[in-house]
Amino acid sequence: MKRVSASLLPPIALDPGADVPIYRQLSEWFRRAIVEGQLQPGQRVPSTRALAGELKVSRLPVLSAYEQLHAEGYLETFTGAGTCVAGTIPLGAPEKPRRGRSNATPAATSPARRIAARAQAMAGPEQTWLESQGAFRVGLPALDAFPHEVWARLISRHARRVDTESLVYGDPLGYLPLREAVADYLRIVRAVRADASQVMITTGAQHGVQVCTHVLLDAGDSAWMEEPGYPGAHQALAAVGAKAVLVPVDEDGLDVAEGIRRGPEARMVYLTPSHQFPLGVTMSASRRMQLLQWATRAGRWIVEDDYDSEYRFGGKPVPSLQGLDADGRVIYVGTFSKVMFPALRLGWLVVPKDLVPAFCAARDALDTCSPMLPQRAMTDFIREGHFARHTRRMRALYAARRAALLEAIERHLPGRLRVVGAEAGMQLAALLPDGMDDIALSRRAAQVGVSIRPLSQCYRGAACRSGVILGYGGVDARAVDEAIRRLAHCL
Repeated sequence: MKRVSASLLPPIALDPGADVPIYRQLSEWFRRAIVEGQLQPGQRVPSTRALAGELKVSRLPVLSAYEQLHAEGYLETFTGAGTCVAGTIPLGAPEKPRRGRSNATPAATSPARRIAARAQAMAGPEQTWLESQGAFRVGLPALDAFPHEVWARLISRHARRVDTESLVYGDPLGYLPLREAVADYLRIVRAVRADASQVMITTGAQHGVQVCTHVLLDAGDSAWMEEPGYPGAHQALAAVGAKAVLVPVDEDGLDVAEGIRRGPEARMVYLTPSHQFPLGVTMSASRRMQLLQWATRAGRWIVEDDYDSEYRFGGKPVPSLQGLDADGRVIYVGTFSKVMFPALRLGWLVVPKDLVPAFCAARDALDTCSPMLPQRAMTDFIREGHFARHTRRMRALYAARRAALLEAIERHLPGRLRVVGAEAGMQLAALLPDGMDDIALSRRAAQVGVSIRPLSQCYRGAACRSGVILGYGGVDARAVDEAIRRLAHCL
């Protein structure tokens, strides 16, 4: 039987004034904790001396309780391991629920267990495509090509240099040297106009969008959302009780004229202009200027999500929408997750200077600040040139994986999938034949270890297109052909 390391026990409440002796109170507590799963089979329990000291009672009742539990088979003693919960105790709840159990099933006569309407609105559709980490999981970078040793060295460097500043609450805007590095990077690579005082370090792009909705929208306000678009933005909108105005996307990106027609009173616009999610189109220059002019004239805010701008394979690099903004109407959102790794949970916002105090207050209220250790390591990763080198390597690697995917689709699915949005990023969209159910297809694909995201789940209104979103960042080019072959079999 596997031994479970010792851990802190749940609180033990003893009543010295009760008629029931202490040893019986203690043995009953252990029986209940073991049967209800609070103490696991094989888990070490404190020694009688340690437990008596913690409970501030004589050691004698603790010894008596342990002896009783040994006799009943609830505890066992192992050489070198001390006293442990017996491995033969059946898991599960007792037949008769006991008072005070936090996981007890509510009685049929109990009041309705109501939750907020916004919590229900935030719940997304079934996501069978998340069950696999392989081909073609959307948003997963090439973790096999990440410079693990470099990152481990930087983390170790700062873990060994723990000081008071790294242990206290940080600035809601984030670690200043990292904000300076991000501002420098964005000015050079994305033509973003900002300095470190406007940069806020977030826990990723989704968190950045959430902060924006809390600052810019009140309950009942409306915001333009791309249709189809990023489901996480709709969740952020629902969290503040705002309403979505669904604006269609065509080959030139968000249809600004249609947005003005459908939602002239909208307070905010959320969009992904450089690489629209999920269709992959790039917003045209004329549409960008039209949107900026309307926002300036009407006093609206624009949230530009530039989630994977580092990777473009066709045409010239596209500058940010924020870099064209002369009136401070654009809040720029970005993330390190697509270049580094998703678990890093670091991203950024670039905020107009007059909004910085409001964003600071919202961040402080929501989650205070980002962890200091990864911020410091990320600063060195950028300053020492590792970030630029890794980005260049990944751009070449993703270009090869993209080419392998397009070739495999042509080989195994000629005429069955129509690829769109393959010029940038780490995923592409492919349209299915009319009448095909992309959600049912994603379920079948998940059963054979292939992760495909249904395009229809990115629509909030009636889905006018059926398709799949294929992420190629996290799948080796050699595995692409086999995965597409399995997908062809599902079709």
